[in-house]
Amino acid sequence: MSWDETLFDRRAGGLRSDLPTAVLHDHLDGGLRPATIIELADAIGHRLPSTDDHELARWFVRGAEQRDLVAYLDTFQQTTAVLQTAEGLRRVAREAVLDLAADGVVYAEVRYAPEEHQERGLRLDEIMRAVQDGLAEGMAEARTPGGFPIVVNTIICALRTERRSLEIAERAARWRRRDPRIAGFDLAGAETGWPASLHAAALGLVRAELLRLTVHASEEPDLLLISDALEHGAERIGHGVRLARDITDLEGPAPRLGRLASYVRDRQICLEMAPTCHVQIGAVDSLERHPIGPMLRLGFNVTVNTDNRLMSGVKVSSEMAAGRQPGHPAE
Repeated sequence: MSWDETLFDRRAGGLRSDLPTAVLHDHLDGGLRPATIIELADAIGHRLPSTDDHELARWFVRGAEQRDLVAYLDTFQQTTAVLQTAEGLRRVAREAVLDLAADGVVYAEVRYAPEEHQERGLRLDEIMRAVQDGLAEGMAEARTPGGFPIVVNTIICALRTERRSLEIAERAARWRRRDPRIAGFDLAGAETGWPASLHAAALGLVRAELLRLTVHASEEPDLLLISDALEHGAERIGHGVRLARDITDLEGPAPRLGRLASYVRDRQICLEMAPTCHVQIGAVDSLERHPIGPMLRLGFNVTVNTDNRLMSGVKVSSEMAAGRQPGHPAE
């Protein structure tokens, strides 16, 4: 999805309200409603930093505002803590669909790591069933402001810091055979020191089962992580913002693409970028300096995504509108 004039209403000064949008990179545990977190925490006796939904919402974005990656990631301890029951997972999945549809989204791919939701004894199949049921309930209920239905598919993640990727890949492939809404597989979690090659067996099984594959690659060593993901079959790259380092004079009159950047562009490998998040975690200095605009003009297949709506304080519409701020490279 490009940041194009047709997306915006000049009179309203923002994203056209009647325009259907899509999101390909949205984490289930990064998009909860603060009020829901409070209710779920109360039900299981979990203590939160605040029991006021407005204060809690502010607490969740504190790491992002401070550009503190550690603080940003620490907030997930609170969301995963309340996602350890089938009821909680089902509710949050349903509400994610409703919230995305209310923002004008007609197609979404929501991703999560089932292994993060077993602290209270849930089995993988119970976790996946709860999420799929919640998404189905949301789709049956939701309509966008323009009256469109929403379709939400699921990407199953394995944590690259753990040793369960083959098990998770096998489970994802098994579910895909009976549920086509399992759209793909991903490696998520800490990246530096944990390349895709450590999970070659799982990724080989994913390819053999013809399950689509996207792999996070946004941390150091950036270009090596991206090339390693591609070597092991990634069809899309989660974030991939640091690929810009392989482009000389990106914002100048004659940009020159390195071998990896040329490979990604020429094969139209999708980059699942989340501009606000990239600024918040320090991957780029500012939205004005984000490479998404120049890379779009160079012909890269770049999409605009939310990543974690709660932690970054964003929506799909706000991310799209951010591209129209004065001085932004998409101008």
